[in-house]
Amino acid sequence: MSENDNLLNADGKTEVENEVTTPKEETTPEVEKKVESVSETEAETKAEIESESTDDKTSEKNDEAESETEASKDDKHVDEIDAENAEDAEDDSNVERHDVEEKDYHAMSMQALATELNRLLKHHKIQTISKQVNQIKAEFNAKFSELLEEKKEEFIEDGGNEIDFYYTNDTKKLFNQLYKDYKQSISSYYKEREQNLKQNLENRLAIIEEIKGLLTVEENMGTTYKTFKELQEKWRNAGPIPRDKYNNAWNTYHHHVERFYDFLHLNNDLRDMDFKHNYEQKLKIIERAEELAQDDNVNRAFRELQVLHKMWKEELGPVAKEHREDIWERFSKATKTIHDKRQAYYADLDKAYEKNLERKEDIIAKIKAIGEDKVNSHGAWQKKIKEIEALREAFFNAGKVPIKVNEATWAKFKDAVRTFNRSKNKFYKELKKDQYENLKKKKELIKIAEENKDSEDFKVVTPLMKKIQADWKKIGHVPRRDSDKIWKQFKAACNHYFDRMHAQRRADNQHLYDAFDKKVKLLDELKTMKLSGDNKADIETLKTKVTDWKAIGHVPQNKRYIDGKFYKAIDDAFDKLKMEKSKLEMVKFESKLENLANNDNDTRLLDNEQNFIRKKISEVKSEINQLENNLQFFSNVESDNPLVKDVHKNIDKHKKELDTWKKKLSKLKGMYS
Repeated sequence: MSENDNLLNADGKTEVENEVTTPKEETTPEVEKKVESVSETEAETKAEIESESTDDKTSEKNDEAESETEASKDDKHVDEIDAENAEDAEDDSNVERHDVEEKDYHAMSMQALATELNRLLKHHKIQTISKQVNQIKAEFNAKFSELLEEKKEEFIEDGGNEIDFYYTNDTKKLFNQLYKDYKQSISSYYKEREQNLKQNLENRLAIIEEIKGLLTVEENMGTTYKTFKELQEKWRNAGPIPRDKYNNAWNTYHHHVERFYDFLHLNNDLRDMDFKHNYEQKLKIIERAEELAQDDNVNRAFRELQVLHKMWKEELGPVAKEHREDIWERFSKATKTIHDKRQAYYADLDKAYEKNLERKEDIIAKIKAIGEDKVNSHGAWQKKIKEIEALREAFFNAGKVPIKVNEATWAKFKDAVRTFNRSKNKFYKELKKDQYENLKKKKELIKIAEENKDSEDFKVVTPLMKKIQADWKKIGHVPRRDSDKIWKQFKAACNHYFDRMHAQRRADNQHLYDAFDKKVKLLDELKTMKLSGDNKADIETLKTKVTDWKAIGHVPQNKRYIDGKFYKAIDDAFDKLKMEKSKLEMVKFESKLENLANNDNDTRLLDNEQNFIRKKISEVKSEINQLENNLQFFSNVESDNPLVKDVHKNIDKHKKELDTWKKKLSKLKGMYS
């Protein structure tokens, strides 16, 4: 960090060169003539001041000349303050620029940058936001340039001619308009201020000449002193002057003020009263500066120190000669302490920027690695695109890097992203070729569907329509802009055909649908039916329901699920009967057989049920044998032993179950006759 850093850097941010700089005031020939015409004595005095001569210290002047280079180095901390105050002196509002928040523009999106520029224009004076505006512009242009290169490559990859390429977006248009508004406003501001600054400079030079003239006036000293005080008041209210004239004008003014006070040796009371006042005020300024030197907030201390220097120069006059060097050395020492702490702060800031640089270099390396990784599927590329987007976000959030490598780092980042985008675009260009081939194939299927959608030959066309639907699914993706359109076209043709086919089939099988409607009604009646409590009567009622169900006949194949629902409802109704479990099982089984025998000339369901029953009989017999074998282990145990009793109980249960299965098998065999 240079020792010549100006106040723009006092908030710890790296200075970005302003595109809209404050115009330097150059004295025009006309103004020079006016200044020269004020007085010939003025020209002589200026020459005298510039050579830093005094009437009574020729030897000291020679000593200062010998050490001029060394002195300039020692005073750099003061020069920095003077330069800042000179800039602020051009306009009382300039100091407000230090209070304008400076954000991390590097981490902002283009839309966010445009929004921030708009906010600055609405809420701050135009002359106070130049630094922020130019940083925002630099970041916006860099990001838009990156986007522009990406769009240009895509345009060329798609077969476009480079000379025909043009791209913009709403965010860019908005930003351009906002920046145009800024340029117009700042230009108007500087143009208006330029005339005021020149006139104020002429007025101040004239005041200096009048102060010089007091040294030759022969009149009452009290009257001369009163005139001097009036000239000092005029000076304080003379207004801002060009920054490049500020320090010289004030130094010249102070020189002649001191000469006037030296002239007042004939009336020491008036002079000493001012000297005493100035000395006391300057001591207070020094004490405050020494307090600021202990403040850890270096930027805040620098801000207030700047104000103290302005007060020292603009509001207070000289002190007695015996104090001048001592109090200035003391003030300069406190100033240098704050200056050195501020320089150390920026040195630490540079170290942080170096760490940011390391992070960004690491991110760039990751982007390069992803770009070099070869993949050949849409899904894999989409994953890589998301990874790159996350890395780009991390890059912009990594913070600032040292100015000396900023452009190079940005260039490496853009190159890495550009390389990735080229590989991505190449893949999707090839993919588009495949998609256009797929589009061609799907359009051929649409043609077949539309040619056959009104066919009456359902037997021949239905397999064809099913085939082209299957073929459609096997064909890959098509360009996104065509995908939805062709799918709707294909779907409409297929739906048209199958709707016609189903309508025809329904007409041909209307009796089946009528049967279905009747069974739905009967099922609803069964679900709401209440049993009488007379088992015999209720069984007959349920059997009648089964008979009625069978009498209704067949339903469409896709509606046959209703038979399962009916017999499930019948079983639930039988379960509500209060009768012996084995008898209830047989009643329910008989009902089930009625359902199984529903299909004429097809005994497969009965065969499956017979095999199932035989298997259950075998399993139950095996269980009984196992239990009877277990009893042999209890041959020496009393018959009333709980374990023995439990085994006998289990054997009896299985024998009853076996008897039920045998009855079911016998009943089933009777269904074949």
